Amino acid sequence: MGADYRALGVVRSLGRRGIPVWVVKQGGHLVAATSRYARRTVPWPDGDDRKKVDFLLDLCAGHQLGGWMLFPTDDYTVAIVSSYHEELRRGYRLTVPPWEKLRWACDKRLLHQLAERLGIHQPWTAYPSTRGGFRGIDCPFPVILKPAIRLKPSSLAVPKVWLAEDRESLMARFDEASGLLGAQNLIVQEVVPGGGEEQISYAALCKDGFPLASMVARRKRQYPKDFGQLSTYVETIDEPQIIEPAERLLSALRFTGLVEIEFKRDPRSGQFKVLDINPRVWGWHTLSRRVGIDFPYLLWSLGQGKPVPKLRGRVGERWVHLSADLWMALAEILGGRLSLRSYLRSIRGPRESAIFAWDDPLPGVLDLPLFALAAGKRIVWPNSS
Repeated sequence: MGADYRALGVVRSLGRRGIPVWVVKQGGHLVAATSRYARRTVPWPDGDDRKKVDFLLDLCAGHQLGGWMLFPTDDYTVAIVSSYHEELRRGYRLTVPPWEKLRWACDKRLLHQLAERLGIHQPWTAYPSTRGGFRGIDCPFPVILKPAIRLKPSSLAVPKVWLAEDRESLMARFDEASGLLGAQNLIVQEVVPGGGEEQISYAALCKDGFPLASMVARRKRQYPKDFGQLSTYVETIDEPQIIEPAERLLSALRFTGLVEIEFKRDPRSGQFKVLDINPRVWGWHTLSRRVGIDFPYLLWSLGQGKPVPKLRGRVGERWVHLSADLWMALAEILGGRLSLRSYLRSIRGPRESAIFAWDDPLPGVLDLPLFALAAGKRIVWPNSS
């Protein structure tokens, strides 16, 4: 479900093993649809969630897809599959839990409550729900406003976050954000200092909260640089400080499926603070293939009832989204924060590409012009999601 580079990783992982894959294409994303491993592409219909669910059920019945697995690849399609779990599971095998379980990972207010109960470090967070509440809140500036939960398709009209440096800008950002999302769907959170290089993720395939395969990775570069929408350069590392709290969260959730838990190290205290949980494939999930655990195939195996061995990904492997990374590197080099030699050294040698593959070249050929188009839109809408 989806045709961007995250979905492309799923298509290739399964298709290379001879497992038939169809792509449900939505929006302007299409690289996964051009993969030689995608046997068929079908358009995602316009309309409300009910129409989309009916479309999936009709697709299953009309093409004898009973027992096929649904792989949602963004927050919106995760929410659809999870919310209509009981209906969809009559035809498909599902890769996300039902909403009553998943909401604790998707709703940042509930995640905040769970982390607080478990004693896991997190940024200062509040969710007043009214304009008066936001005006009267005593918060440690700078802060960001962001949606507590995303249940609609992403849009260039809706920023990922709104940054506020003081009380006046907080209220201005609140008026803007609440007009788009509603006051009750907003949280305010302190800004943890540092860039993407301070963000560490624990990624795993779990069954009932127990990690079957896992790895830890650092986001070295991201686009945009602040509050990155996507990672551009990631490397696997050994960071035991986040493994224990991540696995404690997953155990409490009794989570089954693929998950990435994002932490950020606060240089003021040295603490790793939990930021977010992505209960689906994420941007750099294809790095798992290079470290020896290939998450989409293992998830497919789990859904088929096949045994999945306990695995831990190798450290020292790298992943790059080259078109986006070049854009970021140019800005860093021109700003004097990165030398050309250091950048070339970082991308030299064996690494996993987000999009290009020798056995499936067409998506890589299309990537650069498509990313240039998306970057151009960000120039028009610089705060876009």
